[in-house]
Amino acid sequence: MDVVMIRLDKYLADMGIGTRTEVKKLIRQGKVKIDDAIVKSPEQKIDTATQKVFCEGQEVGYEEYEYYMLNKPAGYVSATTDAKDKTVLDLITEKKRKDLFPVGRLDKDTEGLLLITNDGDLAHRLLAPKKHVDKLYYAKVEGVVTEEDRHAFAEGVNIGEDERTRPAVLEILKSDEVSEIHLTIQEGKFHQVKRMFEAVGKKVIYLKRISMGSLQLDENLKLGEYRPLTEEELEHLC
Repeated sequence: MDVVMIRLDKYLADMGIGTRTEVKKLIRQGKVKIDDAIVKSPEQKIDTATQKVFCEGQEVGYEEYEYYMLNKPAGYVSATTDAKDKTVLDLITEKKRKDLFPVGRLDKDTEGLLLITNDGDLAHRLLAPKKHVDKLYYAKVEGVVTEEDRHAFAEGVNIGEDERTRPAVLEILKSDEVSEIHLTIQEGKFHQVKRMFEAVGKKVIYLKRISMGSLQLDENLKLGEYRPLTEEELEHLC
């Protein structure tokens, strides 16, 4: 673990023990220990690599960053809070950090791979348009998807914005009244996959994200399930 020096009150607040005001009160009441010693100064610095913090007798481990792969189910919104709907963060029940967020958005009715983290630098690298990170989707589409559609997507289509979409790779798995496809895009515009098919006169009726950059959805994760990223997955992403 990298050495991180951090104020005691921030340490406890970051780990969800309470607000800064609440944890300062706990510290001043003598309810917090560093190793075996009671500490009453909220400003006390902690070496997260070598020291242990206890609050009311319970050890409070520190995680600077957390990374979770979620298999998002339909019905949840990709947000940190929402007044009306359940959010994807409601599914992450074992989180330590209180500042997690979803990297990018999947529509409420879209399923599949979603990365949940508090690492803003990594999120920027994955989402920045100039980085050209591939995002692979599986979709069921109402209507016969054709070679003409494939060529149109490869050239970019007009979805009602100033510029056409960037070139995308359309793989036709099944062409029928309900077609099945894989689509690789490098952008993340609002409702992009749905709008691309609307541009060629078709309608997406089911959508699932399979991968994002090097990160592949774990087939063992059922809808609504999640797990921490492995060291290998994180290494490839970073």
